[in-house]
Amino acid sequence: MTSPRTLLKAWDIFPKKQLGQNFLVDPGTASMIVSRGGVLPEDVILEIGSGLGALTIPLSAAAKKVYAIEKDDRLIRLLEAELALFKADNVILLHQDVLSTDIPAMAALEKTRLLVFANLPYNISSQVLIKLIENRQYLSRCILMFQKELAERLIAKAGNKAYGRLSVMLQYCSEIRFLATVKAHLFHPKPKIDSEIIEIDFSKPSPYETGNEPFFFSVIKAAFSKRRKTLKNALSSSELGMNSEQVSLALTTAGIDPVRRAETLSVKEFVGLGEAILQESARPPQ
Repeated sequence: MTSPRTLLKAWDIFPKKQLGQNFLVDPGTASMIVSRGGVLPEDVILEIGSGLGALTIPLSAAAKKVYAIEKDDRLIRLLEAELALFKADNVILLHQDVLSTDIPAMAALEKTRLLVFANLPYNISSQVLIKLIENRQYLSRCILMFQKELAERLIAKAGNKAYGRLSVMLQYCSEIRFLATVKAHLFHPKPKIDSEIIEIDFSKPSPYETGNEPFFFSVIKAAFSKRRKTLKNALSSSELGMNSEQVSLALTTAGIDPVRRAETLSVKEFVGLGEAILQESARPPQ
């Protein structure tokens, strides 16, 4: 890979803080990420945010094909030149926003589930994760790099202050494991904190089932919308449109103490609560 400092200077490009651009400078780290990601020759990769191609190029050498998505129009010509230089002719460069990318169509075209790689900036991490969850039937695994704080939130268990909405959503439908830490000095510009790489495995059946997944996700969102409140109070004043009595009945049905807070509930308890609330909300008014 060409040095990010050299590339940016040659093309007169400055990293955009609002896009969370921190470019990997160490080719050894890029190779480590591809290796620990377990890329196979038959894999089709969806790379979110190709940047300067630090991961794109080693991914192209390891996989069958790479769909490289880059939103920043300033980087497209630079990326095209780098891909040509390294003869990465199995890379399809897409100038678009991942939030508008048609993942089902891409998977259907390739007739396989996609393997996702990304270094996600903090400001869009939640939106991208929700999109990946919603499209998980078209994905096998995701190898994602986040700021350390966010990675710890995704892996956190019930009872931990870091445990939140995304923790529950991901642990409901996937297996998550830590892969590696990437120190801040390995990026340009250097971020304030280290990053962590996690694997999200969607390939195995979830042990949890819910009758209405979108509603279940809305229950999780409502429960964490007012973290300092008890579950009863948080859910009663939420967008679910349920009054205090309905919420109390649902919590009783689920066997959950109304004074507990959202961060104390396990994923299994959230599934039970979601089903109880769905049942209660379907009841005709007395």
